[in-house]
Amino acid sequence: MKKLVILTTVFLCAISCKKEKVQKEDVEIENFNQEKTAILAVLNNETKTAFSRNYESWKDNWVHEDFVTKTYMQFPDSIITETLGWKEINEFVKAYFEEHPEPDPLPKPLKDIEVRLYGNGAWVTYEQEDPIRGLKRETRLMEKIDSQWKIAGMHTTIYGLKNKEK
Repeated sequence: MKKLVILTTVFLCAISCKKEKVQKEDVEIENFNQEKTAILAVLNNETKTAFSRNYESWKDNWVHEDFVTKTYMQFPDSIITETLGWKEINEFVKAYFEEHPEPDPLPKPLKDIEVRLYGNGAWVTYEQEDPIRGLKRETRLMEKIDSQWKIAGMHTTIYGLKNKEK
């Protein structure tokens, strides 16, 4: 009888430990999905505000520090631009909006992104089909500031339209 009580106790402990572990993983998955959803919303908002030339809303999506970067590599035109620091990025985008005030057609909103979370930071990659520029592969470095995800780094590689005539 004593062996049965010991075996039952060990079995119940094993089950409760396993259940606790599964619940912990479920919470981590739920938190991950919440963070991914929040990041996705920022990325789609940044694209929407940039393409519609809404400067005030666009800048709210970015970290405003000296360490932020923005890089474009456009293979079809052999153009590479690198902008370093919030001041330069802000001035570049503000001037671009003034020189090109007409909105661009919006790409379809992102639905799927690859996300790697690192505390208050995230590494995000995705592809998007831009109606004017064609296929783009994007990498974004995100930083969570005051519970809000913001863009701290952006690298865009533009491959162009599949059937673009030269």
